[in-house]
Amino acid sequence: MILVTGEALVDLFIGTATTTGFPAEAVAGGSPYNVAIGIARLGRPAAFLSTLSEDVFGSFLADKLAEVGVSSAYLQRCPNVTTLSVVATDTAGQPQYSFYAPDSADRALKPEALPAQLPADVNAIAAGSYALGVEPIATAIETLVQREAGSRVISLDPNVRPRVVGDLTAYRERFERLLAYATIVKASDEDVELLYSTHDLTSAARTWLQRGPKLVVITRGEKGSMAAFGDTIVERPAPRIDVVDTVGAGDTFHAGLLAWLDAKSLLTPRGVTGLSEAQVTDALDFATAAAAIVCTRRGANPPSWTEVERFMTERA
Repeated sequence: MILVTGEALVDLFIGTATTTGFPAEAVAGGSPYNVAIGIARLGRPAAFLSTLSEDVFGSFLADKLAEVGVSSAYLQRCPNVTTLSVVATDTAGQPQYSFYAPDSADRALKPEALPAQLPADVNAIAAGSYALGVEPIATAIETLVQREAGSRVISLDPNVRPRVVGDLTAYRERFERLLAYATIVKASDEDVELLYSTHDLTSAARTWLQRGPKLVVITRGEKGSMAAFGDTIVERPAPRIDVVDTVGAGDTFHAGLLAWLDAKSLLTPRGVTGLSEAQVTDALDFATAAAAIVCTRRGANPPSWTEVERFMTERA
């Protein structure tokens, strides 16, 4: 089972203004939340560790997890409100976010509320996004990752959100501490630029590898993805598609990567360390296809395994 931890929120999609105001649609969201949903949609066992509000939005988020089969064994509820993320897309389909998250539920997880131990069937922990930079959940995640490193795969996605975490220097310092415990790092080219003010993705990936991870994957939008492991660099293209929006694309890629490795019995510390170039290539292609499908849909709506296979076969 893959245990995903981090924020869960409601994305409020804003349409074009009319004479009476803005049309809006509320959907479930949050990067780690989307990853958990994506893994379950792909047919792999997943659980979500976080704190959801007792408000109507919190119940909405919990119901969505249950619908796709994400385990609620590690979910907690609290009276804090649910974070709202207001999303407006530009003409190219790129999302622009504004967060409304004062003292919200998704950052309320405390270290002392972590499970005392995880069962043996939890073979991986995925964490990331702004939950790594807001308290108390950031300390809770760091505590969990440090405790479980070595016995399970740790997969990190910085998914940098400057408007929420505020001090990027402090965020980068924590992320770099976590690299020592990570097995996999999945990031975007935008994350690298925000954290290090560089477009040199290869150097960034190799630097991260030196700090502990065994596999670093960086997504590059329409340019495809790249992976660094050992002394090898693999680059894979992205399929041409008609983009509706890119909301949830990176999260779906992360889910696809982990789900593919899990399905091939490779999502263990030993399995990731021993990945071949052919295996990494196949994993990237599968994750890229899953992300591409999401970009043809409105919002974060991850595909099933069958949908990904069909998409790849049609474009072979």
